[in-house]
Amino acid sequence: MSSQAGSTPPDGQPALVEAPADAGERPAPPGKARSERSPKDMVLSLLVLLVPIALLIAFYRGFLGGDAPVTVDPAPALEQARSANAFPVSQPNGLGDDWRTVNARYQTGADGATLRIGYVTPEGRGAQLVESNVPAEKLLPAELTDGQPQGPADLPDGLSWQRYTARGNEQALVLLEPNRTVIVVGDAKETELRRLATSLR
Repeated sequence: MSSQAGSTPPDGQPALVEAPADAGERPAPPGKARSERSPKDMVLSLLVLLVPIALLIAFYRGFLGGDAPVTVDPAPALEQARSANAFPVSQPNGLGDDWRTVNARYQTGADGATLRIGYVTPEGRGAQLVESNVPAEKLLPAELTDGQPQGPADLPDGLSWQRYTARGNEQALVLLEPNRTVIVVGDAKETELRRLATSLR
C-alpha cells in the first residue's frame, strides 16, 4: 500500500510540514509613521511660538525700559574727588534728564588722580568728562590715543578750550590749566560735547 504525502512515518512521529521559503520574510506593509504636514501647518506652528516671544520683548522694552542704559549717581565720585583735594573739581549743571550718567569713578595712581564721568547724550551717543592732575603729556595720549590739536573751540564760557581729534570716530574738547586738565570726549556730535563742556561749574 503506497504512502500519501503528510502520512505518519513508520516511527510514529507526525511529519513536519515545511513553510514556504519566503514566508515571514516579506516586510509588513509600511504604515504612515507620521502624518505629512503642509507648509501652512508649519507656518501656523511657528506663529504660535513667535507671537508670545514678540509680545514679551515689546513689554520688556516698552514698559520695563529694556533698552535704556543703566544710570548711576555721580555724587559719590564727585564727593570723593573733592575730599581728596588733588585738583579743582567741576561738575555739569543744568544738562537735563535726557543726559544719563552711566558711570562715575575717582581713581588715584602714581602719576596723579583722575575723575571720570560717562554719559549717554540725548541723541543716544557717548560722552565722557575727564578731570585730572596727571601731567597733560601723559594724560592726553592715554585718553585720546593719537589725538591732535585742531585749534580753539571758542566756547561761550571764555575759557581756552581746544578741539582735538581722538580715537576712532571720537572727538574731544580739552582745557589745559596749570593744576588740572579737563577733557570732554566721545562719539557724540560736537554740539553735545560743547554743551557738556559749557555746563561745568
